[in-house]
Amino acid sequence: MQVGFYGHVRQYHNVKDEIDKNIFQVLESGSYVMGPMLSKFEEKLAKYADTKYAIGVGNGTDAIWLSLLALGIGKGDEVIIPANTFFATAEAIWIVGAKAVLVDCDPKTKCIDPNALEAAITDKTKAVIPVHLYGHTADMKTIAEIAKRHDLKLVEDNAQSIDGHGNGFRQAELSDAMTISFIIQKNLGCFGDGGAVVTNSPTVDKEVRRLRNHGSLKRNVHTFGFNSRLDDLQAGVLSVKIDYITKWTDLRRSWAKKYSEGLADCTTIELPYEATGVRHVYHLYVVETVDASKRDSLLNYLQGEGIDAKTHYSIPIHTQDGYPWGKDAEIRGSLNNVEKNASSCVSLPMFPELTDKEADYVIEKVKEWDLKNK
Repeated sequence: MQVGFYGHVRQYHNVKDEIDKNIFQVLESGSYVMGPMLSKFEEKLAKYADTKYAIGVGNGTDAIWLSLLALGIGKGDEVIIPANTFFATAEAIWIVGAKAVLVDCDPKTKCIDPNALEAAITDKTKAVIPVHLYGHTADMKTIAEIAKRHDLKLVEDNAQSIDGHGNGFRQAELSDAMTISFIIQKNLGCFGDGGAVVTNSPTVDKEVRRLRNHGSLKRNVHTFGFNSRLDDLQAGVLSVKIDYITKWTDLRRSWAKKYSEGLADCTTIELPYEATGVRHVYHLYVVETVDASKRDSLLNYLQGEGIDAKTHYSIPIHTQDGYPWGKDAEIRGSLNNVEKNASSCVSLPMFPELTDKEADYVIEKVKEWDLKNK
């Protein structure tokens, strides 16, 4: 049996008529960039996120560095991030000329450890980018308190956890800006690259809108800026999908529950953790082998049985060939939890359109491996 990692095509067929209608509407309108479909999606996204503003940009990476620029972060500044994130989080800091400071993650949630964050702050620290990793929202209440105490800007990297929330707070509620990625494999994905910034700050809204469009807020009037705009075709796709995101999250959570119940007796792997009051959206369902040296054995076994399991962030930022960019990076404190997760993680297939037969097969094969490796 074959079990894929993504359900893109299945999802498209489930909402094909609505997506095709929006695509043809854009094509017939002749307005493909900065047009009415983008405005429609930005309004829907702001309403969904419960923020005053939403700005569509070219991709999730641009969303981060444009937000940093809008907040005045640049050369000589330090920005603290967890070391277990996609490389783009650090890239965005380097793009604006700032220094990326890497700290450890919480051993359970895998999101940035607030204690490690506070210990890493210096007089050069100007911002923090907590990453809502794998679908679990970071401890924004504690992080926001730390940021306020040290007068730091706060940008949430929410490339993986849209439709989640924390214990008593919404995403984007406690930060200066939140960035989103819409690349196809995300929980809310378009048919290519795409991203957005959501914020309650009129300054961030105005600056990101200006920066994304060659420094222009008015036709023919330009200051320094860039070209990073979410095109109307992608906005048309997203305008349909955003209406289904909560339903799709509920399905992801149901598959995660099925996995966790089916694998509960396994002794060679650790299952994902969900903190009290958090809505985990399971962008990824990540297990960890208790013995890190057996991670590749599990991965290879599942792939050999037709299951497209993967690893995510198995090479942390500080061990990548591209690290550091010049000298604009620094590790502060231990990265033991990050390195443990990187060496032992395996992501099982997780998407709303999974079937019971597929999920049962994944559970069966993981349990087979567990029994052989006790």
